[in-house]
Amino acid sequence: MNEYAKSKINRVKRGHNRATYDVEKINSILDAGFLCYVGYIYEGNPITIPMAYANKNDKVYIHGSTANRMLLSILESKKTSITITHLDGLVLARSGLHHSVNYRSATLFGSLKKIENDIEKTKILGSIVNQMMPNQWDSLRPMYQKELDRTLVLEFTIEKASAKIRDVGVIDEPEDYKLPIWAGVVPIKQVAEFPISDKGIPSKMDIPKHILDYYDQNK
Repeated sequence: MNEYAKSKINRVKRGHNRATYDVEKINSILDAGFLCYVGYIYEGNPITIPMAYANKNDKVYIHGSTANRMLLSILESKKTSITITHLDGLVLARSGLHHSVNYRSATLFGSLKKIENDIEKTKILGSIVNQMMPNQWDSLRPMYQKELDRTLVLEFTIEKASAKIRDVGVIDEPEDYKLPIWAGVVPIKQVAEFPISDKGIPSKMDIPKHILDYYDQNK
């Protein structure tokens, strides 16, 4: 089993029994989403921003405007942390204290670099789009040079990481199991609804197969 090395920064202390450092399990959490949360410091203030991402091996790619203060801040510091979380269930216990959620969460630590080459930038932007909707990029018009020039793409190399996973039911106090109070888990999942065509030409077109496939797999 290939694991990220444990250190002071990525070692899980609270709920360590739910922790994993397994590279494959952490990658599965990254593969399951397309939104991450990026932390940075701006003028002494801690801020967290949601961002679309793509991941490949030990790299995570994010992008934004060349004037984006978060991207510029983390590029200057050359370090950041990124978190991806999936909510899988509401755990309803017999007492308020023991309410919880089932979830998969990965926190990544690493270094950054700016992608300069336009061909590489374009390929990465395609990966970000395809992480959101598989096979979407090849159906789009090519990017204009002015769009590439205004876009900042950063490569984040994962150096350390950890994940926490809760996938069990209610854990109540022993004496509470005799109480006549309903307890259990409400499973939660993100679903896709039927695609809605944009106005104009798309309203007269058949919905592309790869989008209908995504709908069928996630409805």
